[in-house]
Amino acid sequence: MKLSELAIGEKGRIVRIGNVGDLKRRLRELGITRGEVVEVEHVAPLGDPVEIIVKNCRLSLRKEEAEHIEVEKL
Repeated sequence: MKLSELAIGEKGRIVRIGNVGDLKRRLRELGITRGEVVEVEHVAPLGDPVEIIVKNCRLSLRKEEAEHIEVEKL
């Protein structure tokens, strides 16, 4: 499933990040890597941005960025 499909409070383990060039590099620099556990903390009313917690850090991603991250729900 995609990270953008997780509901508030749900956790998932990253299994794959789509090959989107600069986006993949930027996500890796933010600590969003395969095997990491992410938790959805907040989703804006229109679904953009999505606020997540990864490695005890809060990050905001655009919905289209979250759609390129595949997770397995925990």
